[in-house]
Amino acid sequence: REGTAEVGLAVSATTLSLVAVFIPLAFIPGVTGRFLNSFGVTMSFAIMVSLLVSFTLTPVLCAKWLRPAEPGKHKEISRESRLFRPIDRGYVALLSWSMKHRFAVVGIALALVAAIPALGRMVGASFMPEDDRAEFEVNVRFPQGVSLERVDSILKDIENVIRPIPDVAGLLTTVGGEGDAITNGQIIVLLTPHAERPRHQFAVMDDVRKAVLPLRDRVRISVDNPPPVSGSGFRAAEINYNVRGPDLGMVEKYAGTIQRKMESLPGIVDVDTTAEPGKPEVQIHIDRKKAADLGVRVADIAGTLRTLVTGDLVSQYKEGMELYDVRLRLRESDRRSAETLARMTVPSSTLGHVRLDNVVAIRPGTGPAQIERQNRERQVTLLGNVATGKALGDALATIDREADTLGLPPGYTTDVSGRGKLYAETVGGFRTAIILSLVFMYMILAAQFESYLHPLTIMLSLPLAVPFALISLWITGITLNLFSGLGILLLFGIVKKNSILQVDHTLALRREGVERGEAIVRANRERLRPILMTTISLVAGMVPAAMARGAGAESARSIAIVVIGGQSLCLLITLLITPVAYSLFDDLEVAWRTRFSTWFVAPSWLSLRRAKRHTS
Repeated sequence: REGTAEVGLAVSATTLSLVAVFIPLAFIPGVTGRFLNSFGVTMSFAIMVSLLVSFTLTPVLCAKWLRPAEPGKHKEISRESRLFRPIDRGYVALLSWSMKHRFAVVGIALALVAAIPALGRMVGASFMPEDDRAEFEVNVRFPQGVSLERVDSILKDIENVIRPIPDVAGLLTTVGGEGDAITNGQIIVLLTPHAERPRHQFAVMDDVRKAVLPLRDRVRISVDNPPPVSGSGFRAAEINYNVRGPDLGMVEKYAGTIQRKMESLPGIVDVDTTAEPGKPEVQIHIDRKKAADLGVRVADIAGTLRTLVTGDLVSQYKEGMELYDVRLRLRESDRRSAETLARMTVPSSTLGHVRLDNVVAIRPGTGPAQIERQNRERQVTLLGNVATGKALGDALATIDREADTLGLPPGYTTDVSGRGKLYAETVGGFRTAIILSLVFMYMILAAQFESYLHPLTIMLSLPLAVPFALISLWITGITLNLFSGLGILLLFGIVKKNSILQVDHTLALRREGVERGEAIVRANRERLRPILMTTISLVAGMVPAAMARGAGAESARSIAIVVIGGQSLCLLITLLITPVAYSLFDDLEVAWRTRFSTWFVAPSWLSLRRAKRHTS
């Protein structure tokens, strides 16, 4: 009962402030919120249940299982073991030095915080981690008007180039899809299982890019990783950079300039554009005045051409249980001949029938392969992938800088879609979640400790965990993505636990009358063992996730690496900065009370007047 009461405030403050970290995740909008909503709710509920367990089941088990040493026998405890004694002496020596050189410790802490932007640029940012799914796509775009035989021949050549590459287990080739004719083809490359393959998927993708390089002069080829979130569009490109404006010609001009800059930028591969050359077609130009003189209606011309080229449903044929449509149109050889079409006749109200070439002009031309619009504006999308080892956020920032140098006129804009848009939503969502978490955390700690300064002392450990988390990501080659950002939020909830234990015990000793310096050293020394116990157990619990391999392992590794690196590497600096910060804030509070307390004391004449009124 006494032990539970001693740590009751620390446990409740730790638990409630940890819930304050995860509750904001449930209110993040967009796709990012869909990922994190259930995680935040589940973690919050589980943490609150753990608070109930710590105040009920854990004390009961301690009362039943823990036994004191028998009289006359000495029972060695862990704080007196050979392993812990040198750690204890070393920490006390460092703490004593830190208390004597407080501003040096503060300078080290400020330097670590100031290094966060540089470390963030070194790590890079993206939407999702680079998971090895044992499959990827090779997307092929053919010129407009290409024949099916030509498409089949080129795809077979690409298959023959990819198939001999090591670790390739199979290929699945498709042509067209979702309204496309035969100008788009896709080869899904299946790899051998993770346990049988020594190389990562992205190494195989780099080999495929090199292998298909000689074929790029015939078709447009890209090697894409399947998107983590299904969406529309033919290509699964990581970069979707849009150029919009009122005039299509100017939009294509600016897009072409940005595309050439993208091709020269390091870290961006498979650059392409959705702008397509004109699709070959035969255009019919009607001489409306002449058609009116000959009694030919425009609708009759359009209907006749539709019947001749596309065909009309004239009957149905039933064979057994199957019913087939019967369409009437010209033979293929006649449909492809402009001279044959010119000799066709159309109905006339005055002459009966009139040859088509008497009322129309037949010319070869080109038509748009697709018309792309966004917000009622013409749009061209630039596509690309990020090279292995590079980050999506860095690539998008570089493209933005290059686009800004063009000085686009008013009415012409650029933005990102696809994974780039999801990445921007993720950054904004985490920014909101972190701000709300810090506010809620401060409110809870201020209510628990009944102080405005002690929560600041505790929360100073949060920014110190970020640089060590980034260092661990940089060492392991993981980007700052959705799951590593989630790991940083989790790290915030864990790191402050140590500071709560330190500050809470220091305050308890001072309430007992212990002098401040002695209380700081004694409290931190007595709380060193539980801090090490929780830290080591947490790191050990994350090791299996950090060593995971296989499909989806990168997501778990991103969280585990952040927690392991941030918690273990920042442990020493937080164990030192918290007592130093406590002493500095305590000095500030004492100075405030001694120098400025008279500001809040009523003047003597007002006090005298109140005393007289009270007496009367």
